[in-house]
Amino acid sequence: MGMASDRNVAPVIIKRKKIVVEGGHHGGAWKVAYADFVTAMMAFFMLMWLLNATTEKQRKGIADYFSPTAPISRLSSGSDGLMMGDSVFAADVLPRMGVGASSLHPTQGDKTDAQTEAEDKAFKEVTDVLLGLGGESMVEDQWLRHVVTRVTDEGLVLEFHDTVNAPLFTNDAAPTPLLHDIAYAVREASRIIDNEVAIEAHVAKVAVVRREDPAWAMSSDRAFRFSDMLTDLGFPEDRVRRVTAYGDREPVADNLMSVRNNRIEIIYLRY
Repeated sequence: MGMASDRNVAPVIIKRKKIVVEGGHHGGAWKVAYADFVTAMMAFFMLMWLLNATTEKQRKGIADYFSPTAPISRLSSGSDGLMMGDSVFAADVLPRMGVGASSLHPTQGDKTDAQTEAEDKAFKEVTDVLLGLGGESMVEDQWLRHVVTRVTDEGLVLEFHDTVNAPLFTNDAAPTPLLHDIAYAVREASRIIDNEVAIEAHVAKVAVVRREDPAWAMSSDRAFRFSDMLTDLGFPEDRVRRVTAYGDREPVADNLMSVRNNRIEIIYLRY
């Protein structure tokens, strides 16, 4: 009897159901992408704010920090190399290396509008005298084709450039009679103001690919040669704040090999 009742009891069946989540785990990649997006937007708004909150001179200082210029100086150094020794860190070249304003280079915002207006008026007088001297020179028919003047936040820029038939230098760094006339005119015009000056040299890109780029050495030689020409004419050497070689890195003509890119720039620096 007992055996029969045991047979009639239904067996207990246990089912284990496997639960599958549709799609699986997606991970956190979207979080990384969103964080990158937010960072990019923050950088964009910071850039827009900087562009609106800085002056032209300050923006140029920021840009110069990333520019491949060659700050050079003939001050006392521990080596004969162009970039060796401690002369690279002298005060006359630090602003060109992109360290921003210093005691020698205050920002434009540190001055009053009256001071800036007075400087601009003095710069105009220098320009008028310079162009007047050009009209009296032996090459008056060529003078105005070689000079470009402009006033910036940094100061008065006098730009002298080659033309096709009248270069400023021959044999890389030998000054022509035209450049001697220019140096004389700059020296005479400089008597009006006592601002310090910066001298910059730029050259056109050479057509032939060489093992060593000659642009840097050529622009360096030209910058120092013109500086020597000014001081030989009586320009006070202590007024030369810096001498800079740009090689062929800042062309003004679309054609990189154009002679228009061969130029000397003299900047009368604001106080």
